[in-house]
Amino acid sequence: MVGIIMGSQSDLPIMEQAANFLKTLDIPYELTVVSAHRTPERMFDYAKTAQERGLKVIVAGAGGAAHLPGMVASCTTLPVIGVPILSSNSIDGWDSVLSILQMPGGIPVATVALNGALNAGILAAKIIGTGDAQVAEKLQKYQEALKDKVLGTVDAIKAQHPNQYDK
Repeated sequence: MVGIIMGSQSDLPIMEQAANFLKTLDIPYELTVVSAHRTPERMFDYAKTAQERGLKVIVAGAGGAAHLPGMVASCTTLPVIGVPILSSNSIDGWDSVLSILQMPGGIPVATVALNGALNAGILAAKIIGTGDAQVAEKLQKYQEALKDKVLGTVDAIKAQHPNQYDK
């Protein structure tokens, strides 16, 4: 199971991208709001009890100062994937990106692109897939579908512009 947490409800439209991807692969997840600054006790409890609740990976999204992913990572041995979110109080999102990306040695947080919850969901599935052959097979099909989509656009462009690279 994957834990998906966010600093506030305003992050939900972004973080639902991870949940929706996991849903397509039938990977169970839980989704909730856990604020590092407004509910620190809830955050500590969430992180410290995550493994006993069956979580294998935590995806944590936060904007602004974006302390949630790093603080959660400091309280658990589970892998944490940070999603920097461009929030209304953010400085072009760079504050969130750097807060998650620049973790001190010993407390790693995998970090995806600004508002990159879809990639966080995919990465969480890949981590789960290392120990679950069914998930790995579904990820392989997903990647093949991406390839087919790109090759379909090549054919569409070729129909309008026949002089192009053809391999």
